[in-house]
Amino acid sequence: MNKKIVSMLIVLILLPLAIIYSATTGSIDVTAWELVKGLFTGADENVNIIKDLRFPRIIISLFAGAALAVSGVLLQSVMRNPLAEPGIIGVSSGSAFVTLVVLTFFPTLFFFTPLLAFIGGALAFLLVYSLSWKSGLNPLRMILIGVAINAVFTGFSELLMSSNASSMMQSVSVTHSTLTMKTWNDVQIIVIYGSLGLLVAFFLNAWANHLSLSDATLHNLGFRVNLARFVISVVAVLLASIATAVAGMFTFVGLLVPHIGRTLVGSDHKWLIPFSTLAGALLILIADTIGRTIMAPLEVPASIIMAIIGGPFLIFLLRKSDRIYGH
Repeated sequence: MNKKIVSMLIVLILLPLAIIYSATTGSIDVTAWELVKGLFTGADENVNIIKDLRFPRIIISLFAGAALAVSGVLLQSVMRNPLAEPGIIGVSSGSAFVTLVVLTFFPTLFFFTPLLAFIGGALAFLLVYSLSWKSGLNPLRMILIGVAINAVFTGFSELLMSSNASSMMQSVSVTHSTLTMKTWNDVQIIVIYGSLGLLVAFFLNAWANHLSLSDATLHNLGFRVNLARFVISVVAVLLASIATAVAGMFTFVGLLVPHIGRTLVGSDHKWLIPFSTLAGALLILIADTIGRTIMAPLEVPASIIMAIIGGPFLIFLLRKSDRIYGH
């Protein structure tokens, strides 16, 4: 059987299994049958607690993982650089800073947080893109400038947190991806905005494929390179901003998943974007489940689990950077 189809099937099988395991495991343990029965009857108190406390974080984990993974795929196609990732190049920290500003000073605008966070993410992206450009995008220069931009926005966020102790819990949930207190209101926001962003991303696969060619070649073919790059960048930043505004800051998801995807399903974005959607959702759900259960009753934020996994992976990719396509 085709390797692409097998890879997709494996992820499609693992995802519902991970959802069931995450829903039934924790401080309250139930069997899968008890969970299903309780959801239909509403008579099981444990299942009702799981429904209100565990289900929102599962759904948010799925959408955040999918959004960040697809954002990484799109950013890498725009920059022709497999090291591009919203958490590394500062997009997520820019979004997180604006999210903190909204939660601290304009809490009534809660539902519009992802759109406002998009402004912070877009600013960070423009800074990295413009400062990295010097007759082309050098992968290492882009990463270094991205780290600097990330540090600046993170510093602003820390400053805002330290000067507003009353909003510390909200601040921690944004900067450290603590999914403990997420509600169905948060689910509504990430499902609406996330579904829209992912749907648009699926229709951009042909443009993303074209961007693997040189600009000169694309111009000769009559392809509108700047328009494609702008639209794809907007969708990528929007997806990363949505995930950061609702789920908090995660790094390395948009780096790890696309790289695995290229190994398993190839570089054709018609396959890579759907695979990354599913695999990203699976990765964050697993990270959150591990963080929730590994040191119970204490919780380890999923972002810390991702940092432990992703840090060594980034070093591995940097050591292979001489093979980066387009450079």
